[in-house]
Amino acid sequence: MSMTLDQLRDLAGAIRAEVGKAIIGQDDMVDQLLVAMVSQGHVLLEGPPGTAKTFLAQSFATALGLDFGRIQFTPDLLPGDILGSNLFNFQTSQFTLTRGPIFCELLLADEINRTPPKTQAALLEAMQERRVTLDGETHALGDRFMVMATQNPIENQGVYPLPEAQLDRFLFKLLVPYPAEEEEAAIVQRFGQRQGPPRPADLGVGAVADAAKLASASAAVDQVTVAKEIVDYVVRLVRATRDHSELSVGASPRAAVMLANATRARAALQGRDYAIPDDVKALAVPVLRHRLTLSPAAEIEGRNVEDLVAELVEGTEAPR
Repeated sequence: MSMTLDQLRDLAGAIRAEVGKAIIGQDDMVDQLLVAMVSQGHVLLEGPPGTAKTFLAQSFATALGLDFGRIQFTPDLLPGDILGSNLFNFQTSQFTLTRGPIFCELLLADEINRTPPKTQAALLEAMQERRVTLDGETHALGDRFMVMATQNPIENQGVYPLPEAQLDRFLFKLLVPYPAEEEEAAIVQRFGQRQGPPRPADLGVGAVADAAKLASASAAVDQVTVAKEIVDYVVRLVRATRDHSELSVGASPRAAVMLANATRARAALQGRDYAIPDDVKALAVPVLRHRLTLSPAAEIEGRNVEDLVAELVEGTEAPR
């Protein structure tokens, strides 16, 4: 049974408040994570070290009451280290599944671009179909399964850029900025007098949701109507990326579907049973930035994808 949109908005507020006990600032980031959670999408976080990407994921999982798992991606990591393997049990003379860390509800794939494509590809089936296949046997991960991956934009040695097929499975790519001066002062005030790494539970973060509430929250999105005019607007915007002279690769139909789903989720979280053009505009950059490739000429001119998406949003006529 789904909750009402007012109940969903209240639950989102409670989650924000709970995460806020541990995370200072990053309000927009938490809002985008809520959209991803409700629309059952995956998120790629990119930002310099020390900007609380891992701590944000831990705090978010704690507030949602999710089983949290973490994989530290390294160049020597193998697919079996993620998925697990079937090991022979000499006592029973049978193979027994030893589950890997992917068997959780919220998986933090830390520094995902530090592992080779073969190992990155181990996540593809899990992200798309929420299941894994080991030795021909399929194992379900559950509807709540969500990947939050991180990558460091500064270093380019010893990293393996994510393939387009993998990038396209992330709903959002979110850029984690350095905090504002006042926020950084508050961070130092809160954490500068503590010994050892902080844990969400130590800061009073507790679960304000459970599996039933989260399933009900996702179901509540079905109450949101996306008018044909909004659908057409999403399609025009996505198709415009394929015809842009400064883009060599545009967004896929999957991007249009994900943008429409995220639009519904954003409307639901704000307590509306209808989507508006502003929902599309607010989500266009995080949905599209990682799906587009600049042309060589645009790269030489120093253009960036975010500006191009903003220009496309500005130049694409929105329904009134």
